[in-house]
Amino acid sequence: MLNKDIQLPYGAVYFRKSNPPREDWERDYATAGQDGLNIFRHWFMWSAIETAPGVYDWEEYDRQMDLAAANGIKTVIAELIHAVPDWAVRKYAHALQVNADGTKLGSYMGVSSATGGFSNNGGGAGALTLNCPEVKEAAGKFLTALATRYKDHPAIYGYDVWNECNYSADVDYSPYAKAAFRKWLEKKYGSLKALAKAWYRYSYAEWDDIEPPVHMAPYPECIDWLQFKRDNFYDQMQWRIDTIRAVDQKNTIVAHGISGAIPNMAANGCDDWLAASKVEVYGFTWIQARKGSEAWKNWYGVDINRAAARGKPFWHAERQGGPLWLQPQVIGRDKEDGRVVEPEDIRLWSMTSLAGGARGVINLRWRPLLDGPLFGAFGSYGMDGSRTPRSDMASTMAKWANDKAQGPLWEAKPVRGEVGILVVRETQEFDYLLNHDRKEKPYPQAMWGAYRAFLENGAQPDWVHIDDIAAYDFLYFPYPIMFTSEQAKSLNAWVENGGTLIAEACPGYFGDRGHVGTVQPNMGLDEVFGAREEEVEFMPDIGDRIHFDLDGAAVDGGGFLQSYRLTGGTGRGHFTDGRLAVVENAYGKGRTLLIGTNPSVAYYRTQGKANGAFFAELLRWSGKKRHVTLSNAALFARIHEGEKGSFLWLVNPTRAAQKTEVTLAEGALAQSQAVWPIDHIGNSGIEVPPRDVLILPLDS
Repeated sequence: MLNKDIQLPYGAVYFRKSNPPREDWERDYATAGQDGLNIFRHWFMWSAIETAPGVYDWEEYDRQMDLAAANGIKTVIAELIHAVPDWAVRKYAHALQVNADGTKLGSYMGVSSATGGFSNNGGGAGALTLNCPEVKEAAGKFLTALATRYKDHPAIYGYDVWNECNYSADVDYSPYAKAAFRKWLEKKYGSLKALAKAWYRYSYAEWDDIEPPVHMAPYPECIDWLQFKRDNFYDQMQWRIDTIRAVDQKNTIVAHGISGAIPNMAANGCDDWLAASKVEVYGFTWIQARKGSEAWKNWYGVDINRAAARGKPFWHAERQGGPLWLQPQVIGRDKEDGRVVEPEDIRLWSMTSLAGGARGVINLRWRPLLDGPLFGAFGSYGMDGSRTPRSDMASTMAKWANDKAQGPLWEAKPVRGEVGILVVRETQEFDYLLNHDRKEKPYPQAMWGAYRAFLENGAQPDWVHIDDIAAYDFLYFPYPIMFTSEQAKSLNAWVENGGTLIAEACPGYFGDRGHVGTVQPNMGLDEVFGAREEEVEFMPDIGDRIHFDLDGAAVDGGGFLQSYRLTGGTGRGHFTDGRLAVVENAYGKGRTLLIGTNPSVAYYRTQGKANGAFFAELLRWSGKKRHVTLSNAALFARIHEGEKGSFLWLVNPTRAAQKTEVTLAEGALAQSQAVWPIDHIGNSGIEVPPRDVLILPLDS
């Protein structure tokens, strides 16, 4: 749970040895405390602390903790065992992680800290594999010493484990990981004979004959490899937690990912649901300079974490507070697209996350680094630690957020969205294996396109894990190319019990272990949709040529094409060549709509210029009413409900003030002053300032 001493955590990442300079620490802490910041996170790097086997240098970290206590600031200890001591790289050279091409990882300078000991191979994995018992023991001793030293310090808030919860797609092919993979397979299949049959490899004589696949393709062995890596790295995350908990049972365990479940759950292990399940507070890194500052992207960043947290507290664990120079993600982009940060950007980015349900905001730099390629990046405060207009904005927000009057606001939570975008891990795994080396990326385009289409039609789209569908009555499945027979049974029962499902082309085309069904839709879903496949075309490279209609209204397709013949359903639209494209069906107490292409891809590809009216019609067809209807489409609305009060958040991402009329599906606006920034209710309607939000109380 969130610390009772802090109403809403608002702070920054401060110390990444050896920055900021020691001579500024006392002044910086005093400034942060005066400005209302109440939480710092520091990188406690194994490579910087255990200078020789069993020899620890805690002095600078002790000073951080003591200064925090003196200035009323809580501390999150970010354990970084993936920053490996150089002596350990030498001592355990046999345990270096190995890339798919056979190269071994090494010890490099850390881009984000200008400190040695990082693998720089992407993700949160160090140069040494934790599958090696010797490495695990050494790292465990460090974690034990860390928790033992600080567990009772008055400044401690908790521990952040596994920074940014992801790993490189190329690791780990070390002998130790291979051995762990074989044990994983033995547990799954029980016998070498059963494995050989499942993998279509019939000449294994011993378990040691098994090698993990290097060439990624849609075969069972590759599916197993992806799932093993996920299990393996997240088991290591759990080991970190257990090691700390063996010493400290009282302080909070947190973690943060990169909002990468779409599109990097399969390749890089960005499983926000799994990561969040292991900790008490989850969070996310979201940096507009690297992602782009479009409104829908900011909403995606927070919404997928709200879904993954499953009701737990979560926060924006790394929010941009300053510019980013010379990095490949920004080259060619407009200056205003996250490259140069203005105070209004900090306000908008923070408030969008809070409107999405985040209950904490941490800037990923208090002040910029002075060394390395990320010099000058991200800090709200100046290079010398001086205040700036950006830090003044952060200070204003921190003090407002922690005014006791805002307690009811933070107790309230976003209501459930009108529509759920269905997320199935196995779908993404198979798409990655099928399309990872192609320039066409229909999976992320479909997922993001559907999300953006509903969002920009005034709805709140929630990301819904396949395990969580019981909480929803309306789901949209943007790219249902592969899932398991057990998941098909779950969807079948969900519809039969009253759910409304809209699915795009080829639902379950590939079933268990990636096997193509001879009857499509596969795994009994033909009965659910009231149709069977007539023809199918897998040509996403020319998917922009696909067009169809829904009740005579023209719609653009994309991705794949699947045409149908009716087996109980009702035709609702055709492709331009006359083939049946859309089928509506009643099944049990529920109903379905099957669309024989990927209109979500077209919405994504055209940045919303195509198919907006189509997705609006899908909302109307579903019978779901928008929680909030606005007359101005430039604004976004969210409703938060709580026992101590309910609130309407109106977010304006534009650079001009926006007026709107508001219609609520339930309740009414209270005739009282706005919670933020001031009372903007007037005779001419409601006006939201540029790059700002308006928070209005609702009548109970």
